[in-house]
Amino acid sequence: MTALVRLRLAGFLRTGRALAPVLAGLLALGVLYGGGQAQPAEAYGVSAVVLFPVLAWQTKILLDVEPDVQRRLARVVVGPARERAAGLLAAAVAGLGTIAVALVFPWLVGGVTGPGPGDRPLAEGLALGLWAHLLALPAAVALGALASRAITRSAGYGVAVLTVGAVTAVVLGLSRSAAPWLVPPVLPTARALAGPLAASTGVLLTAWALAWAAVALAGYVWGRRSRA
Repeated sequence: MTALVRLRLAGFLRTGRALAPVLAGLLALGVLYGGGQAQPAEAYGVSAVVLFPVLAWQTKILLDVEPDVQRRLARVVVGPARERAAGLLAAAVAGLGTIAVALVFPWLVGGVTGPGPGDRPLAEGLALGLWAHLLALPAAVALGALASRAITRSAGYGVAVLTVGAVTAVVLGLSRSAAPWLVPPVLPTARALAGPLAASTGVLLTAWALAWAAVALAGYVWGRRSRA
């Protein structure tokens, strides 16, 4: 399975398809950080919201790079479960690379500022910012997988799933919907990082993000089985 993960990452990188989501993410972050400086935790919380659709799009691109015939051959060679897991793992590794770039970028453009009196320590702000991005990653990978060609069978349907999922996550998050569990907690996490973060809130947001991703990934597995 490790070889299959490397193969999918190599195809994603060598075809140049990795550039589009990374450049789109940097452009969005450049606009975001151009509005002024913020404390690391608060800035990274909003950055995770901005990167959520980018990471989902990146996952869809990575999973769609592989030709359908090659994907079927991989399923025969390593088995359906390992073939699906290899694709998701490759998407997660690519997402971690994009997150690493996003964590460094604001320091290069002056988008964050050091702590002042009464602010969080720098190390704590950085740790919370990393946490916010890592919460967004599983949900983004799950959404991108649901929008992949292996599930939707059509580029148009895939774009529709990706767009509806990303927009719904933002709209319901902004509206403080009575049914917040329908979307991943990217916006609630950003709001939580704007002030003091209680341990219970952090645990709740983590459980929420992982549960949402687990349900979405279960839908992906079911969809792959039904279309095998």
